Amino acid sequence: MPDLLLELFSEEIPARMQAGAARDLERLVVGALSDRGLLFEGIKAFAGPRRLTLAVSGLPAKQADVREEMKGPKVDAPQAAIDGFLKKTGLTKDQLKIEKQAKGEVYIAVIAREGRETATVLGEILPEMMAKLPWPKSMRWKPGVATRWVRPLHSILCTFDGEVVPFSFAGISSGRHTMGHRFLSSGKIEVRRFDDYAAALKKNYVVLDAEERAAIIFEGVKQAAFIHGLEMIPDEGLLAEVSGLAEWPVVLTGAIEDRFMDVPAEILQTSMRTHQKYFALRDPKTGKMANRFALVANMLAEDGGREIVAGNERVLRARLFDAKFFWDEDRKRRLDSRVDDLKGIVYHAKLGTQFERVERIAKLAAEIAGKIGADPQKAERAARLAKADLTTGVVGEFPELQGVMGRYYALHDGEAADIADAVRDQYKPVGPSDAVPTDKISIAVALADKLDSLKGFFAAGEKPTGSGDPFALRRAALGVIRILLENGLRLPLTVPDDLTAFFADRLKVALKEKGIRHDLIDAVFALGGEDDLVRLVARVEALQAFLKSDDGINLLAGYKRAANILKAEEKKDGRVFAGDVAQGKLTDPGEVSLFSALGTAKDQVTKDLEEENFAAAMRHMAALRVPVDAFFEGVKVNADDASIRENRLHLLAALRAVIHQIGDFSKIEGVSV
Repeated sequence: MPDLLLELFSEEIPARMQAGAARDLERLVVGALSDRGLLFEGIKAFAGPRRLTLAVSGLPAKQADVREEMKGPKVDAPQAAIDGFLKKTGLTKDQLKIEKQAKGEVYIAVIAREGRETATVLGEILPEMMAKLPWPKSMRWKPGVATRWVRPLHSILCTFDGEVVPFSFAGISSGRHTMGHRFLSSGKIEVRRFDDYAAALKKNYVVLDAEERAAIIFEGVKQAAFIHGLEMIPDEGLLAEVSGLAEWPVVLTGAIEDRFMDVPAEILQTSMRTHQKYFALRDPKTGKMANRFALVANMLAEDGGREIVAGNERVLRARLFDAKFFWDEDRKRRLDSRVDDLKGIVYHAKLGTQFERVERIAKLAAEIAGKIGADPQKAERAARLAKADLTTGVVGEFPELQGVMGRYYALHDGEAADIADAVRDQYKPVGPSDAVPTDKISIAVALADKLDSLKGFFAAGEKPTGSGDPFALRRAALGVIRILLENGLRLPLTVPDDLTAFFADRLKVALKEKGIRHDLIDAVFALGGEDDLVRLVARVEALQAFLKSDDGINLLAGYKRAANILKAEEKKDGRVFAGDVAQGKLTDPGEVSLFSALGTAKDQVTKDLEEENFAAAMRHMAALRVPVDAFFEGVKVNADDASIRENRLHLLAALRAVIHQIGDFSKIEGVSV
């Protein structure tokens, strides 16, 4: 079956936009093909510095012929309805057929469409899809042409079954030519199919696949480091970015002057990464950053890259000179002398300055420290210093080093190591793969920082909405949850109700990877009054294990039956049954047995929950299975005697209340109440 090849060749596409653009192009074309009944065998999109490419295999040569029948109005329907149907189908009245159905005669439109050549359809949909590409930023580059693109578009290569698919976009006509590497190749390249295309590009110094370019760079950096007895410092983000900058990546190594090596490694690495896209290397013997770096050139040089390396070393020298200057200047002032400078930095219009925030965090950190067995004075000291590095030159130049630099400055000033570490760890964890702080001073400050943000922004009406979370409150809540759970901290979350619900949602996300069901979290949270996350998770885990057992499955079914009966009868009577059972009115052995079992289970489960022995609570709850089954097998709830009926409904309410000691089972999936 024929294949489609599409290449959009332009000036350099920003690396951060390439992968998204490839996905969007594939998504749009797949949708357009599907809408027109054009199925295919495979599709793959490619992105690089100067081109977006789409290869679709196994397309039919033409659309299938279509014949469908569309039911219309009755023959005796108002004329307006008939006219509307005719307009919709594009037929005339004498082209309709009449069919006798159960409710009378109706008009039927028989619509037959002959399938069109796929190449013709492609010529229509591809420019439409190109116009719909949602670039984060785009530009106009041709006078008199309103079409926008990420960068000036130079050519469009488009073939189907080896032949050009004719169309134009932004004043550019499609053809079968492309270009190779900007400097290492010359002249146009003519191609007909994808295999020819990929091979021709490689011959002209272009690696089409971003994953292949990334692999070349990764192995190149590893080998370059190995030659010098060093190893690569992994950096997946930089690897992905650099693979979007070089069509023909060549790895070279350069040297860092010794005079810069007393600058903290984080500053050196950040400067090289942010400004120059260099990979940092380290000495495996010491674990410290080495005085060499790896760079990725988009060029094969006749001198082996010596001039390229020398030029990059000169640029890096200037960058690191600035970094060293900031580092040396910052240390001329003590960190604590900078705290007052925070009065001039607005944190948020409704939440005051950074200084005011520090005051709140310091107070909260001291309070938390007292509850988790840490030194409140040290926690308060660390919190007061935590934001001071925002006023330093290094953090001004490299904002991502907040906290990291605060630790260096604190140690330079003679602060205790645990205080300095707490300044560094205040933002932890910054992502799912980042470790949580484990020192209690660090824990107190990190929790205070996140809880202050959450409480403040929620009170200010700045809650996350949909996918929008400008103040990273979801990450803050997940950070609080991870710190508490991974350190096993029994610290109550005293937060407003709306924030409690927010934590519940984040807890579901945090526990998803552990295989813990979100509906069981809802069931325990619904009881209210549970603000100890460690205890809550233990209850949920015990409940999940119980509901996997036969006893749990059957008791859940019994609860569902009881809850549905209560719901129907409470609605009918206009009242709620509260479980006030009159023992003297229990006449059937099944209800007597259940009443007795409920009394025992209630006392035992209450005791187990107080002792936080949740496994035992589930075992005692499991003892209800047999009497519950027996009750429903032998007892008629809606007895003819009104007083007996009412008493039995109270008994079911008592069952509901005992089970709700564990969790609100109505929140569990599959229970319709």
